[in-house]
Amino acid sequence: MTRPAAGLATALVLGSLLAGCSSGARGGDGQAGAGHTHAPGQEHSHTSLAVGDGTRASEVGYTLDDVEVSTDGDGIGELSFRIDDYDGNAVIDYVEELTKELHLYVVNDDLTVFRHLHPVRDDDGTWSAPFDVPDAGTYRVVTEFIAVDEGGNGDHVVLGSPLELPPGDPGDTVSEDEVVTVTVSEAPTTGRNGELRLVVRDANRQPVNLGTYLGAYGHVTGFDTETGAMVHLHPIDAPDITEDGSELTFHAEIAEPGDYRLFVQVRVDGFLHTVPVEVTVAPADSV
Repeated sequence: MTRPAAGLATALVLGSLLAGCSSGARGGDGQAGAGHTHAPGQEHSHTSLAVGDGTRASEVGYTLDDVEVSTDGDGIGELSFRIDDYDGNAVIDYVEELTKELHLYVVNDDLTVFRHLHPVRDDDGTWSAPFDVPDAGTYRVVTEFIAVDEGGNGDHVVLGSPLELPPGDPGDTVSEDEVVTVTVSEAPTTGRNGELRLVVRDANRQPVNLGTYLGAYGHVTGFDTETGAMVHLHPIDAPDITEDGSELTFHAEIAEPGDYRLFVQVRVDGFLHTVPVEVTVAPADSV
């Protein structure tokens, strides 16, 4: 897939879950919380629209720096990095978004390997997360966070940096889920008022009982298959249960038309599932 000069686009997303598996941990983040879902009783925690799309390491004075992977040779390692401000100092003051200070995504150049990780930060501002190192190749690390600036405001920023991985265990690709299926019932258009509608069913094409993950009924992390630009969507409300399935409606503010590969994350019966979905985003004025 073609990538901008900034490097091949890839992105990080999903802690300790092997993308595409249905064996994610039970429980955990099941409770609803503040976030992007617009569900009853929930509010936005964003203080601003995101700046950046994960194709550049620096945006508005913030830089994704010192990205490193250490490995024990058996495919298990640790991914570490820092977020620096315009003075080169590590950022240590963040606003929680969807129950976390920072969301980390990793994808390979053909968007077949996807991770969503939630790293921890030490006292000097270095972030780190356990990482199951997939096949060797070019990946992209993407960080999404809200940093508190000198004026006490929140800067919502998405940064990305290419990463060359050494050989590890055979990579886990995102494949068809045997338990959960996701289909597109309405594709979004570009602009501020786009909507994406997804229908979630079980293997028998019946509606499912969706739980919450990181305070939302679903998460969609998508990438433009040509440029690698990332989009991150959350549902507007609780799922609508119909005879066709459990339908989620997402607010989609997507700037550029094109083909996108979406990684849809939903919790069903306590297990977290990651399901890839292809969608074409049309220009708003063409519909």
